[in-house]
Amino acid sequence: MKKFITVFTLLFILATVGVIANADYYSSYTPLKYGMQNAEVKNLENDLKSLGYFSSTVSDFFGTVTKQSVINYQRNNGLSADGIVGHATAREIKIDRVVARAKSYQGVPYVWGGTSPSGFDCSGFVHYTFLKNGITIPRTTDALYTVGKQIAKSILKPGDLVFFTTYKPGPSHVGIYVGNKQFIHASSGAGKIVLAHLDNSYFASRYIGSRRIIR
Repeated sequence: MKKFITVFTLLFILATVGVIANADYYSSYTPLKYGMQNAEVKNLENDLKSLGYFSSTVSDFFGTVTKQSVINYQRNNGLSADGIVGHATAREIKIDRVVARAKSYQGVPYVWGGTSPSGFDCSGFVHYTFLKNGITIPRTTDALYTVGKQIAKSILKPGDLVFFTTYKPGPSHVGIYVGNKQFIHASSGAGKIVLAHLDNSYFASRYIGSRRIIR
């Protein structure tokens, strides 16, 4: 009985928290650096390769090529170029992967209730994009509005979520901020995944807040 209560309590806590990062180098407190050999090095190299920073054969060893790739990435993203993947570097890579994947779905049809690349609604698109990058978040817009950290519009960073009130009061539409006052979202009006501008009169008048999931 006691074991059942413990398991039930754990599941309740996980459900309440709402944001669960899978075990990877982003969520780990152990930095990746030269000489290490493990599965997370392989994940890192795959991510760097997808972002155009790693051109060698992917392995699980953090060698000189991996270190230089990390340094190049850090320099291009205003990070301390030490070749060590601590949380700041891992976070930036995670954000870039989320934004890159989100942009890869441009043109996918809008489908009410859609949760896959065959068709998305706004929250289905956000949920799927983060899930494919190892981050589990709620499925619906109103639930998404309760997770992560609330932030001001003036300090938005790529990967943050932006919310609007559209067809009903409260948070009823959500997109992913990609920088330069732009966000990507599943638009029912356009009928597909598109980029939009926060200063657009429609969205500017309906904006109600932002949340930071990747911290």
